[in-house]
Order: sequence, then C-alpha cells, then structure tokens
Amino acid sequence: MKIPGSTSRPATRPATRPASSRLLALLPATALATALLAGCSGDPAPDSGSSAAASASVDPTQQVAENLSTFSYQGEDGKTALELLEQHDPDAQVQGEGENAFVTAIRGREADPATEFWGLYVDDEMATVGAGSLETKDGQTITWKLEEIEK
Repeated sequence: MKIPGSTSRPATRPATRPASSRLLALLPATALATALLAGCSGDPAPDSGSSAAASASVDPTQQVAENLSTFSYQGEDGKTALELLEQHDPDAQVQGEGENAFVTAIRGREADPATEFWGLYVDDEMATVGAGSLETKDGQTITWKLEEIEK
C-alpha cells in the first residue's frame, strides 16, 4: 500500500567506510600539509628559510633535513652568529668553540665533509670571519648556505 505524498525508494543506508579506512585516506593529505607547514614555518625563528618536498611514505621532518640548503635569522646587537645559530637551532652541530667553531650540521642537515660545508653570509655577502667571531647587528640577515667544496 502506498501512502499519499510519499515516494517509493529502496530502504538502503548510504555506504560508509570503516574509521581506519577514512584515517588512511587522510594520511597523504596530512603528511603533505605537515611538510608544507614545516617548510614554511621556519620554527622557531619566523624568518628561517628551508625547503621541503612532500611524500606520504617518508617522514616530512626527515625530508626537511635532507633538502635543507639555507637557514636564515636576524642579527642582534652584541651577539655572535654562532650564539644566534645555537639559539635558533639548539641541535646545530659545531666542532670547536668560540672563534675556532666550525658548523657541521644545521636543522639535522649534516654537511658531507668530503664535498660540502655550511657557508656563513651576512646580508648576502660571505663572512670574512668565523661564526664565533662574527658580531652581528640588529637588522642584518644572517644566512647559512650549504656550499660545495671546489676541487
């Protein structure tokens, strides 16, 4: 018997995916968003630079380290480039101390000692002294660039 004003439709529920399937579907988008945010945020310094590529199968944090080729921050009166580097990247790896310090890794990206080094630049000019000797000034842009050793 048909009720007036009603339409006849099959009584079916819309298909729903299990929760685990929905989570797996979100994983690539989440990984991409995380990689993009990590590459753009430059945390903890708002003006730090890095570049990253995204892939759902690789940890985005690891990719940032692998692809990092520059890292920047602002100078501060009375602080050396090395002091500020260690402030902006507490995990930076440094050999030696003070004026003899040599930076070997920034943000987890280690320079290959046979072919690369981290070069120090102030306002796009290569520094003439080491990071432990370079007194920075407010308004300067301090940039570390991964450079190839010329043979």
